[in-house]
Amino acid sequence: MKSLKHLTVIVIILLGGWACQEREHHDTNSEVEDKVAQLLSEMTLDEKIGQMSQVDPGVFGGLENLKKVVRNGQLGSVLNLIGAKEVNELQRVAIEESRLGIPLIIGRDVIHGYRTIFPIPLGMAASWNEDLVRESAAIAAKEAASMGINWTFAPMIDVSRDPRWGRIAESAGEDPLLNSMVARAMVQGYQGDDLSDPLTIAACAKHFVGYGAAEGGRDYNTTVISDLQLHNVYLPPFKEAVKAGAATVMTAFNEINGIPASGHQRNIREILKDDYGFDGFVVSDWASIQEMIPHGFARDLKHAGELGLAAGVDMEMSSRSYNDHLKELLDEGKVKMEWIDDAVARILRIKFRMGLFDNPYVDESLADSLLVHPQHLEIARKLAEESVVMLKNENNVLPLKKGTKVALIGPLADQPYEQLGTWIFDGDENDSQTVLEAFNEFNGSENVSFAEGLEYSRDKSTNGFAQVEKAIAQSDVVVAVVGEEAILSGEAKSLAELDFVGAQAELLELAASKGKPVVMVVMSGRPAGLYKTQHLASSILYAWHPGTMAGPALANLIFGETAPVGKLPVTFPKGEGQVPVYYAHKMSGRPADASTWTHIDDIPVQAVQHSLGNTNHTLDYGFTPLYPFGFGLSYTSFEYSDLRLSSEAVSEGENLMVTATISNTGDVEGTEIVQLYTRDLVASYTRPVRELKNYQRVTLAPGESKEVSFELEARQLGFYHPDGKFVVEPGQFHVWVAPNAAEGLQAEFELK
Repeated sequence: MKSLKHLTVIVIILLGGWACQEREHHDTNSEVEDKVAQLLSEMTLDEKIGQMSQVDPGVFGGLENLKKVVRNGQLGSVLNLIGAKEVNELQRVAIEESRLGIPLIIGRDVIHGYRTIFPIPLGMAASWNEDLVRESAAIAAKEAASMGINWTFAPMIDVSRDPRWGRIAESAGEDPLLNSMVARAMVQGYQGDDLSDPLTIAACAKHFVGYGAAEGGRDYNTTVISDLQLHNVYLPPFKEAVKAGAATVMTAFNEINGIPASGHQRNIREILKDDYGFDGFVVSDWASIQEMIPHGFARDLKHAGELGLAAGVDMEMSSRSYNDHLKELLDEGKVKMEWIDDAVARILRIKFRMGLFDNPYVDESLADSLLVHPQHLEIARKLAEESVVMLKNENNVLPLKKGTKVALIGPLADQPYEQLGTWIFDGDENDSQTVLEAFNEFNGSENVSFAEGLEYSRDKSTNGFAQVEKAIAQSDVVVAVVGEEAILSGEAKSLAELDFVGAQAELLELAASKGKPVVMVVMSGRPAGLYKTQHLASSILYAWHPGTMAGPALANLIFGETAPVGKLPVTFPKGEGQVPVYYAHKMSGRPADASTWTHIDDIPVQAVQHSLGNTNHTLDYGFTPLYPFGFGLSYTSFEYSDLRLSSEAVSEGENLMVTATISNTGDVEGTEIVQLYTRDLVASYTRPVRELKNYQRVTLAPGESKEVSFELEARQLGFYHPDGKFVVEPGQFHVWVAPNAAEGLQAEFELK
């Protein structure tokens, strides 16, 4: 809430019925710049450095000590200060008791919801639904703003191709285009049409850049990324976030080719600020400037501060190198006054755009009417439903008929906290609706026999298996909710092995041995290792960590109230030895195919060295993943036919229309996410075997067919050279209209 005195009546806006405020005046860009320049001219060096500092209240030993620092104008932002009353008091000190009355930015990790928790971002990406992702961010902003928060450290748009990395849960997966969609949707959702709106919060695109490429999937680890990969894979989502108006960008923990991200002047100053025209401010991740010391890039904290400012980091989170050393560095001529002025101007610019100078206070009564509102829960349920990916459905076991006798088993079937997933600082498990609760309500408790079998996902005790056997004996179908607890994914939660932990595989084997259909529901923050257990289930629903409304969403899907829509945002490997495995790989000089691969168990004894063929496969897993990017089944079936192009050749500046017919050949209505891929066959730098260029959702009744058309622009066929120059090269291209990255209708055309 930016202005209490402007609070008007309750009006209907997004999702209906939230408090909105009139604003007397919108500053134009020129007016904001004039105000920034004027305020900057009045500031002392100490006050400027103060604006460049952000801390947790605990750094100074509590709120009262924090007030002293704010009163002296030595702080620009606080993170993790909770509560509208507490925020208002600190803002009052900043406005009324500091010399210049500069308001604070209050930051918090609002990653996939504030109190109403939505699916983890990887799950959101599986919905391929930009509108719902945008709505979820808007709801998160409203709830967070009601508690005094005006800045979130999201979205995380690190392209990630390694399921061992715990923070893949926060990403949108392996594809730059899908990550760009999530970047755009979440920035727009958090910030709305006007960042000064009292129920919006500033977004922060993170982590700049390459954090998702950590070697071995180990968090904070080294990344080695060629400039070709950097410009074509890892930077595009950030460029889209800037285009969408992201107020801030956060640097990463990792080093890139020997230079820590928070000290990377080329990436921050030259690419982000100069090339992309980013005019917001850059904040370090927690102590990442200080951590340039253990990286071996900075001698000490003073040197780290010098490197961070030189690189273009405007605000330092947590560590105190700027606060303690910038004055001395300036006196020594090791940093420039223009760098400090630019950093402070960027911070002030965002504060003006946020409307904080008009009024930084929040209406302390708002939270009661906003948090976990039924309309918020409805969107959470819908997004959870669309995030679920059906990987298998043998003999059409799903959907179940209402009244079916179900044995509900597994350590995650009734765990209200675990279903929320990672990064849910302000989520409350008491708001959660579990699978057990939803099954009892929807199917009747008399038709549900519950026996978790394991108390938690890592539980290795089989003491509860006897109860599982009793539950199965009383039922016709088994629904096993397995996966990983929330704590096993997220920051610093890397894994060397992806298989189910604890005795979950044994639990699935027990269920399968009873001769009844088994529906496996997986709650996880990453692609789990399903290769060894998928055969135990007739149906597999991959639910990620679905959030507050996991239970109703899964009940609706399993009992056919709605049909699965989700598609994988990341490739599922057969085993860790395939990692990294992703659809947009390069073609080798000896590409593998089915005719050149013999499984290790089928190799003749004393086979001759070259008798098996020399191609780039592995003897045990071959050359295909378990499930490809973009894969996902429905309760109906779709047929792709009649692919046609508007022309066999197009010139730069022209567009190519790509059209195909999609038919629902099943018995129920369904929604298909139709995907458009291309490949540049010959280029100045080798290009991936496929690249996602667009997608559309089409809903079809049984027996219905529709034409789906994509307008492919010549620019979409271009790519970046290592120097960052964008080129569109003539030549032959393949194009696919496809249900996933491994199938589809293919045609060829020429770009002249």
